[in-house]
Amino acid sequence: MFDASGEHFPDRLEIEFHVDAENLAAATWLSIPLYTAGHPLWRQGTDDGGAIDVAVIELDRAALPAGAKFQGFGPGHLPRPGDAMPIGASLLIVGFPLGFHDSLHHLPVVRQGVLASAFGLRFQGKGCFVTDARTHRGISGAPVVLRAPSEGRKPDELPWLLLGVHSSSIDMGGRDEQMDESLGLNSAWYVDILMVLTAH
Repeated sequence: MFDASGEHFPDRLEIEFHVDAENLAAATWLSIPLYTAGHPLWRQGTDDGGAIDVAVIELDRAALPAGAKFQGFGPGHLPRPGDAMPIGASLLIVGFPLGFHDSLHHLPVVRQGVLASAFGLRFQGKGCFVTDARTHRGISGAPVVLRAPSEGRKPDELPWLLLGVHSSSIDMGGRDEQMDESLGLNSAWYVDILMVLTAH
């Protein structure tokens, strides 16, 4: 939404919607203003560990394109207390690495990874956990999901648990770039920040 160091100051978001369930090549864009009278329309995440690079913005349902087809995550797609998230659990990160995607069908690609830190603990005191996955620029903000148990779920319900929001790759500040490879690890914000930001 705003990046002073990168001199990135957009005034709107553009979101693409499928508009025909029988033809994935049919899509249209919705332009969402980020400001009104100079005031930001989004809510940004923060906690006692500092800033969280996650924001939400409300969509006007009346402005959605005619025929828009989509499904969203809801509170039932979030981990519940007591859900087992073992280290090494297989995860998917869904997004647009370096902008790459299926441009004909307007679909993202998926990178596979694993949970690389103890889920539920704030890694190094921040509101995030660690994943081991190959990621690239352009995938920041991607959902980090785990296959949900099938029991008790409706057939048309999204079969995923939303664990977090991919943030960025992690590297060691003192790494010798000639001797040592990149860690290949990433941070992901815990998804409960979304519940905080959409509470009012």
